[in-house]
Formats: sequence, C-alpha cells, structure tokens
Amino acid sequence: LPESQEARAAILLGAMGSPDPASRQLDGMGGGVSSLSKAAIVARSARPDADVDFTFAQVLIGEARVDWKPNCGNISAAIGPFAVDEGLVDARDGETLVRIFNTNTSKIIHARFPVHDGRALVDGDLEIPGVAGTGAPVRLEFLSPGGAVTGHLLPTGREADLLDVPGIGKLAASLVDAANPTVFVRATELGLAGTELPDALEAQPGLLASLQAIRRAGSIAMGITATEAEAARSAALPYLALVAPPAAARTLSGGTVSESDADLTVRVLASGQIHRALPLTVSLCTAIAARLPGSIPAFMLHAAAGDKLRLAMPSGVLTLAADVAQDADGAWEVRSGAFYRTARRLFEGRVWARLADAGAPGVGH
Repeated sequence: LPESQEARAAILLGAMGSPDPASRQLDGMGGGVSSLSKAAIVARSARPDADVDFTFAQVLIGEARVDWKPNCGNISAAIGPFAVDEGLVDARDGETLVRIFNTNTSKIIHARFPVHDGRALVDGDLEIPGVAGTGAPVRLEFLSPGGAVTGHLLPTGREADLLDVPGIGKLAASLVDAANPTVFVRATELGLAGTELPDALEAQPGLLASLQAIRRAGSIAMGITATEAEAARSAALPYLALVAPPAAARTLSGGTVSESDADLTVRVLASGQIHRALPLTVSLCTAIAARLPGSIPAFMLHAAAGDKLRLAMPSGVLTLAADVAQDADGAWEVRSGAFYRTARRLFEGRVWARLADAGAPGVGH
C-alpha cells in the first residue's frame, strides 16, 4: 500500500464499493452494513512491547470516506492468526501470544490462540453468538484500554452527565472512553424497552435521527469534536449504546434470551446503523462502564452480576471480563478487558478497485 493515508483510503473505497447511495456496495467487496465494510493493515512492529502494528479502517458505505479513528474488536481477533500465517511472527505449536499495537488508539492488545504445524488453528468448539458454526478460541486482552481516543476513561470526569440535545432536551448519559468512546443512555428515555431487534428500531420514524443527535451531543461533551457539524462528519465515534435491565427477548436467529441469561441488555448505533450484534470494543466499554458506580450501565446491571458480565444483544449473549479498580487517589483505572472470538481465513487473492479519483474512468489493483 502507498504511504499516503489519502491514497490508501481511495484504494479501500474502490475495493469495498463505496460510496453507494443504495448502501449495497454491489460494485465492490463490502456487504452493505458497517460490520462488513472494514479493513486491516498489518506490518511488523519496531516497538519493544509489540510484534505487529495494526491499523484499522472503517470504510463508510454511503460516503467517499474512511474513518481511521476507531478500532474494531472483531477485526482485532484476526490480526494474531494472520500475523502467524503470514510469517510476520515466529510461533511454536501450542498456545501462541501475539502482541499487537493498534495505531488508531495507541493501545496494546494481547492475542492468545492455538497453533499447529506453524499455522493458527481454525477448528475448535467455541461458539460465538450470531456466528454460524464453531472455531478455535482467540483470547483478546486489551491492556489499559481507558482513554483510547480522548486520553481519559471519563472525559468529563463524571460517571453520569446531563446532555442538552437539540430537538430532544436534557438527557442523562454516561460518557465513557475505553477501547472506543461510547455514549450510554437508558432505552426507556426514548420510549423503548431496549429488547427491540435492529429492524424494528430502524423502522421507528425519527429514531435514528434522534440517536444521531444524542451521539453528536456526546461527542462534543467528550471533547472528540468541537461542533455539531464536525460531530456529524465523524460517523463512527463516539458509539451510542441504549442500555436496559436484562429481560426476555427474541434474537435475530429466532431464539430467545431469558432474563436469567444476562446481566444487562444493550443495543448499539454503529456508523449510522443499529448493530446486528455488538461491536466488541463497545462491548468492552460497556463491561467497564458497568463497573463504575454511578454510571447508567451500573444502575441497570443485574444485582446478581458476577465477575464476568453477560451482555444481551440482538444475536444472543456475549460474555466479557473487565478489571477495573480505583488508584490511591480514588480515580478509576482499567487494567485490562478480555473476551474470546474465533477467526479463519476466508480467501486470498486480488481485489480490483475502481479508483474514481485517479483518472476517469479507470480501474486499478
């Protein structure tokens, strides 16, 4: 890839098929939803605490733009196995540790996964909600994930704030920055149960516009952007999470989640769409926020929640662990957050990208 970020963005946009006003990305490799319009750039690292550097790219669907600010937990899960299979790191059979430096957030991630005959093991019995089949486990541990974008776990210094949202009014919110910054609000504040499936939420007149207005207000309050216009241009950050107590709900696959299956119910706005599961970085931020007394997620948390938190989402239940404590001065700090995913290589080869800004009409690779 070229060194220029602008040139890289042009290639990724052409490869994915963006921008597409119909949001289908038929003229590219994208899948028409935010979770299927992403890329990872990986190289050997010169840092003493990392084996590889990883840059995440969120390729917008309806706009000719790539967002380089956030990180992605699902894509992070593939970096370690990819690095081993590409020979970027040495690996012995058995459990391998790959230390990953995410350039977007300047944070370290440890990936642990099994290796056999010098390649990452694919087959296993770990099942991930919303993903068909099973695979070998990849344990991801985000080290010191607090302040990934703003430099502060609590950008306003408070566990809960009152946002003044244009068109809505004053709204209680928790603004937390861990792995990725997230604005947390009660689902009931918007007349929702919190258990609705994504299509039902997106079909509600005016709801997405209201969620975007809240997200923009949170962005300004967190110091991520300075104006509404700037906040509107930042499509991915911050994320917006609607939280509710655990409750019986249907899943996208037609199954059910009972009240006893989870500790918290979450729905997330990601890049303008209601996420069909949960972005893993937002899941991690949610688990961390739920450990902060006085925050909205902590208030909604089931009283019997244990060390591992179970988050109910549209595709099922996701389990995470977060190590949160107070330092000697009483300030909250996050030592780490961990979860498991699966990953496998789907294909390899050439992608032909239409480079709209490189001379018309042209196709390059």
